[in-house]
Amino acid sequence: MTNPISQDEINAILWKACDTFRGTVDPTEYKNYILVMLFLKYISDVWADKYAAYQQELGDNADRIRRRLERERFVIPDGCDFDSLYEQRNAPNLGEIINKALDAIEQANKDKLEGVFRNIDFNSESHLGKTQQRNSRLKNLLNDFADPRLDMRPSRINGLDVIGNAYEYLIGKFAAGAGKKAGEFYTPPEVSRLLAKLLAPQSGERICDPACGSGSLLIKCAEEVGSPNYAIYGQESNGSTWALAMMNMFLHNANLNRGAIQWNDTIRHPQLLEGDSLMRFNVVVANPPFSLDKWGAEEAESDRYKRFWRGLPPKSKGDYAFITHMIETTYTEPSQNGRVGVIVPHGVLFRGAAEGKIRQQLIDENLLDAVIGLPPNLFYGTGIPAAILIFKRNRPDKRVLFIDASRDFEAGSNQNRLRPPDIERILTTYRQRQTVERYAYLAEAAEIQANDYNLNIPRYVDTFEAEDLVDMSAVNAEIRDLRGKLADVEAQMQAYLRELGLDD
Repeated sequence: MTNPISQDEINAILWKACDTFRGTVDPTEYKNYILVMLFLKYISDVWADKYAAYQQELGDNADRIRRRLERERFVIPDGCDFDSLYEQRNAPNLGEIINKALDAIEQANKDKLEGVFRNIDFNSESHLGKTQQRNSRLKNLLNDFADPRLDMRPSRINGLDVIGNAYEYLIGKFAAGAGKKAGEFYTPPEVSRLLAKLLAPQSGERICDPACGSGSLLIKCAEEVGSPNYAIYGQESNGSTWALAMMNMFLHNANLNRGAIQWNDTIRHPQLLEGDSLMRFNVVVANPPFSLDKWGAEEAESDRYKRFWRGLPPKSKGDYAFITHMIETTYTEPSQNGRVGVIVPHGVLFRGAAEGKIRQQLIDENLLDAVIGLPPNLFYGTGIPAAILIFKRNRPDKRVLFIDASRDFEAGSNQNRLRPPDIERILTTYRQRQTVERYAYLAEAAEIQANDYNLNIPRYVDTFEAEDLVDMSAVNAEIRDLRGKLADVEAQMQAYLRELGLDD
């Protein structure tokens, strides 16, 4: 009987494997080597498990087993699995061997993995050092992943999502140490879960994240559906991060159509199209880069999809470019219930000029449904507080719900986090859509107009708590008492000084 697998144990082994690179290779680079090796190890373990099952059924008939395996979700060509690479760990051209194996796997699974490994080079001198040093590091990496405890065969893990959890764990650890750029590829799981539950994707719906990073937010949305009857789509501008998203989707068994996750700049070159038009979705969700500079304002002026008809966002801040794109890609028909959830910096709520005009237009169109203020320091790479904006087509009334959830969180040394009760309080308040003293306020459209379309949350949610009245008579009595005690102490001190002859 095999020993039960422990998620914490697997996570610890994987994090230790990073020691092979830590301190010698930049974390933004070595994360790719670790995550690709984890992916290879997992699909190799699944392949070995399938092979063993067919062998038990068909005996040692290698041809029949191979034909069965070729109908599986993915195919690993001969000699390209992890164990075959491990057997060659002492080869003088180890990096080249690994590259060839990954290329062969990609070619054998073009509909699912095409291009996924193109940005990773295990034979790179600039990233991994000269030949001897590179071979040593890669051998150590293979040794770490050959740990018997890191056996992720489905027959051993009994349906647990340990590989998906491990992948998310590593991405989160890398994001925590990646500094400013971390938010470009990862949204903390608690925030992703909250946003997914706020939008409540339903069976049969199309879900899209136009700035999908490593795909964690899309995966949380897919999990929220509760069935495989959904279609998810995404776009990511960074090639390495796009590859992470593709592997992440694969490891979580996400229901992907071919070409569903595209690699390109969403604002300049949207790739999710139907004919000559933008593809439409029931749910559009994103944590786009905050106030992105040089987002493509020049190209937006002549946008062929006419997304920016409400006005052009400023050249130095792309927040409303993403918001506009997201709204323009939702279904407009009432039956399709088009809705958007986007994470934004607070400046989006109140900045004027071009952004103020776009914000006014969105409110006048009755698209804004809720503004939810989040605690500070939730996101990797920035300590500033953020907010969630919910937009909905075909709303039944013109009121907007404001929630100030900025004070409910668990403080951490590096990162704060939302606790389950914090998430549940936000969700309950959002669903009930009622004013809650010092927490939420349901504003009429006229109030927002009177505030010049400023959505700054303190204008609507009064979190001021009056202090208890001070009893001045009691305070004066206490002061008189303290003065008397001080006089007694000073007299006693003078007596001690006289005894010591120090009263001059």
